[in-house]
Amino acid sequence: MKKNIAVIHGDGIGPEVTTQAIKVLHAIAEKFNHEWQFTDCLMGAVPIDKTGNPLPDETIEVCLNSDAILFGAIGDPKYDNDPSAKVRPEQGLLKLRKVLQLYANVRPVTTYPALHHLSPLKEKQLQNVDFIIYRELTGGIYFGKKELSSDKTQAIDECIYNTNEIERIAHAAFKAAMQRKKQLTLVDKANVLETSRLWRSVVQNVAQNYTDVKVSYLFVDNAAMQIILNPAQFDVILTENMFGDILSDEASVLSGSLGLLPSASFGISTALFEPIHGSYPQAAGKDIANPLGAILSAAMMLDYFGLTTEAAVVRAGVNWTLTHKFVTKDIDPINFYFTSTIGELICDFISGNNNFEDINHKNIELRKSTII
Repeated sequence: MKKNIAVIHGDGIGPEVTTQAIKVLHAIAEKFNHEWQFTDCLMGAVPIDKTGNPLPDETIEVCLNSDAILFGAIGDPKYDNDPSAKVRPEQGLLKLRKVLQLYANVRPVTTYPALHHLSPLKEKQLQNVDFIIYRELTGGIYFGKKELSSDKTQAIDECIYNTNEIERIAHAAFKAAMQRKKQLTLVDKANVLETSRLWRSVVQNVAQNYTDVKVSYLFVDNAAMQIILNPAQFDVILTENMFGDILSDEASVLSGSLGLLPSASFGISTALFEPIHGSYPQAAGKDIANPLGAILSAAMMLDYFGLTTEAAVVRAGVNWTLTHKFVTKDIDPINFYFTSTIGELICDFISGNNNFEDINHKNIELRKSTII
């Protein structure tokens, strides 16, 4: 298989974790006889500094003509700490979603037994957690009209949804449920919001096409509580843009580290794959960031290409590193490994270069804390 992949390294730790994902994809290509053509693009704070534009036209053109997009992270403190800034890195990502019509964000949430001790939840609550969040990505309050009064004492963020926007992601979520446990939960605030009442009405109509799927409904405040109390109850969660943003970040702590979770954004154009973590500028350039979210995002891209065997091999490599405690600083602040070392280990796992049944930790570069 030959595929053209646009690569947006982004800001902060984005370049470091994306580099490891690309290394893993090269290992997959060599093992399974595929060919990837990578094209680097700019988006975020870097092009703002260079051109004043967080999303150059050249990047849009490359993305539109690629088979998929691999993206790192976006954001810079100098913009986060300046509420008066007119141009921000995040504007580039929002614009790219709109241009590519990436209306569905998909975030799988799973837990790893080797990391249960890192989760704020008790181990019994983490058993059999395996659900996926379908978040609408191009509508709602993030894309509605925004106004600030002339005296800067009143602000308005408008939330708008139409039937077509809801229907298309609802169908995607129901189809996913059909391939899983056939359970779907719509999360809304229909007791208060008119947009949520429209969501509930539309989803009830769409559900008639998927009679094998059991549909339940939760208000967003209850859903936030249930994700903590009993996360294993969920299979597919469907929700609007802002609720999905908040709930998926809440769910990320179940795994033990924000750096572990991947995501994909689909639409009618090129799909985009990215870890859910931010740019984490404090760790940039130190080779300590967790690359697994980026590597698992690459696995989701392989699934998107129909290469499910290859994707399974990548996930097996990730599981192997976690089980054998080859982890980054976010997981073990004392005995931790370089970002690049984790990438190399997974590449070795894919290629079968090492005897992984009898591995010696001393033969692998180990960075230990200077604090004793």
